[in-house]
Amino acid sequence: MKMTFYGQFVAGEDHIAIRPLIQKNQAFGVGSVLDYSVEEDIKSCSITNFREKNSKAHEKSGDHFGGLTGAPTYFNDEAKCDQHMETFIKCIKASGGSTVDGFSAIKMTALGRPQFLLHLSEVLVKWQRFFTFLALQQGKDGMEAIEQRLELKQLQEFLTKLGAKGDFYSWFSERKADFSGTIDMLDWNSLLDDRVKMSDLLVVPNVELGELEPLLKTFTMEEENQMKRILQRMDTLVKHATDNGVRLMVDAEQTYLQPAISRLTLETQRTYNREKPVIFNTYQCYLKEAYDNVTMDVALSGREGWQFAAKLVRGAYMYQERERAQEIGYEDPINPDYESTNRMYHRCLDYVLDEIALNRKANMMVASHNEDTIKHTLRRMHELGLLPTDNKVSFGQLLGMCDQISFPLGQAGFPVYKYVPYGPVNEVLPYLSRRAQENRGFMKGAQKERELLWQELKRRFASGELLYRPAY
Repeated sequence: MKMTFYGQFVAGEDHIAIRPLIQKNQAFGVGSVLDYSVEEDIKSCSITNFREKNSKAHEKSGDHFGGLTGAPTYFNDEAKCDQHMETFIKCIKASGGSTVDGFSAIKMTALGRPQFLLHLSEVLVKWQRFFTFLALQQGKDGMEAIEQRLELKQLQEFLTKLGAKGDFYSWFSERKADFSGTIDMLDWNSLLDDRVKMSDLLVVPNVELGELEPLLKTFTMEEENQMKRILQRMDTLVKHATDNGVRLMVDAEQTYLQPAISRLTLETQRTYNREKPVIFNTYQCYLKEAYDNVTMDVALSGREGWQFAAKLVRGAYMYQERERAQEIGYEDPINPDYESTNRMYHRCLDYVLDEIALNRKANMMVASHNEDTIKHTLRRMHELGLLPTDNKVSFGQLLGMCDQISFPLGQAGFPVYKYVPYGPVNEVLPYLSRRAQENRGFMKGAQKERELLWQELKRRFASGELLYRPAY
């Protein structure tokens, strides 16, 4: 295994074994995103009972938060979460000791219980969908999410008719110094920041009963405490990352957990990305809502005065997500085809590049194996006057893939990183299995890499530079 699949895609078993590879890549101008890639399959975890209790209700509502199946994620009690945190700390220290200006990848599902992340995601999505419904009532449908604004007086009248008892108008008008009589999605979401005090305002429609109900009626104090514990673990990781000169990359996960993951990541970014980008969130551009997610978070960072930091990927769970959508009966969250995903990726990419050029407070890793995307990024950087030395735009590829992209970028002086998984052979098998599934379409392009390697080998024989080593 070590001589084949494992040896191609995994750097080694521990932080000591991976150092030679990291240092070799660094010599060619290629940094590392260290990822301790031990995964637990949720199939084997006791979340099954939780799924069975909730599946019927979710089938009725047609959403995608029930029926957790086949997701490579962590199922944890609090002690296990603390153990995972310690593992991430070791990974951060390994990154700090082996790389310059490197990254360490973390999974939010390692720091909290999937049941909690599932429930929080459901709450967040219900609240956002209610805003979309209210925008529809005011004739604001068909607009980009970031552009939708609700007339507050009209909103208050409508909600009062539905039975709401809270004073929405006073709450928003008193909080906003530049109050214009309207609110947007960011204002709407800010109610969740004061969810304990403002519970009378946090109401959503119950379609079956035909009335409003408390958004947080099933959100317990224990879940509030779970959220605090996750954020405390994140605080600990960020402090270790800062001490070791490392940045944190929060991985994206499944759609039914991602709203909570993004929310918790944003909470941490608000605190620690004030002066420089320490925490990067991940945006999956194969999702239909990817552009809305990116534009909302860029706007939030600008409004609150912190540095937006993102990794753009196409996505890692397409086959699984589509199977779940068909099984449970909700709309497929994935773009219909690869070209649609490409357009979404470039749309998000261009938006962030424009933001970087405009105010220099946004940061992005273009995590892609697509040569056209890399060329597009380089062309747009040149047009916008963004230099490699600005360190605002970086590139990323998986270890064992697309070296013909990574190493020329590194030699040209662009910030580029390999996503470097490591861990014991028997424990990394779930990761390798998932990578094989995710990239089965991409692997069809391996013929090109073989051709490039053969061309380079012939060039070296012809020039007498068989052991040629470019200078960095």
